[in-house]
Amino acid sequence: MSRRVFVLDGHPGRDTLCGALVEAYVAGAEARGHEVRVLRLAEMAFDIDMEEGYGTKKPLEPCLEAVQEHLAWCEHLALVHPLWWGGVPAKLKGLFDRALLPGFAFAYEKGKHFPTKLLTGRSADVLVTADTPAWYLHLALRAGGYRAMKTQILGFCGFRPVRFKTFSSVHESNPDQRKGWIEAARARGAAL
Repeated sequence: MSRRVFVLDGHPGRDTLCGALVEAYVAGAEARGHEVRVLRLAEMAFDIDMEEGYGTKKPLEPCLEAVQEHLAWCEHLALVHPLWWGGVPAKLKGLFDRALLPGFAFAYEKGKHFPTKLLTGRSADVLVTADTPAWYLHLALRAGGYRAMKTQILGFCGFRPVRFKTFSSVHESNPDQRKGWIEAARARGAAL
């Protein structure tokens, strides 16, 4: 059964390992007959500042409108990003702040402590590149960025399940390891 897949390259730079992982994931998904849409953070121009928060209506730039359109359309999200300072790059965090808005991604309801999740029925793969070894990231650092992504960002909006794949340690990797990571991303896309 084919699915509608939105792949977001969450690296703010061009010609990156994240970009290569995105290409491989897309190739794997398309080879299985899935319909795929791709957006790249590096190609987006928007103000990452929420300014006064949700109390004011700041118009969305066209690229953020496209993010919302693709999220509403998709059945599965694949997000590929580097791990910087324990979390996502600032521009990607700004995309979440600006695009995952009340009334689109969640809704506050009077008398309820927790908002209603408006993006239910969608799953997600999160592919993360990191310099920190994966075992250290999870055992010693307790993977705070992963928990936030799973529960306070994607899960908060209704994505379930949210699965992670870590590619590390990037700075110590060699071309053969990176080739293996790219094949793993292709396999992940094909396994939808």
